[in-house]
Amino acid sequence: MLKRLTRHGNSLALVIDKGVLELLNIDDQTPLEITTDGTLLLISPVRDEKRRRQFQRAVAKANARYGRALKRLAD
Repeated sequence: MLKRLTRHGNSLALVIDKGVLELLNIDDQTPLEITTDGTLLLISPVRDEKRRRQFQRAVAKANARYGRALKRLAD
């Protein structure tokens, strides 16, 4: 997808298509983090740290319980 910046007052704005916003579960209230490595611009939603830790604990628990079976299925 190619996009161009649009003028918004004295600034430039990037308009993101509705389908992309819905796919990423982003709305006008979602805080976004903008980072760069000097050549790329990366825009990502700020996710709830508590929710991320809960997810990591759930993955660890599932791996502890089903890890060997999942490994056998992968091989």
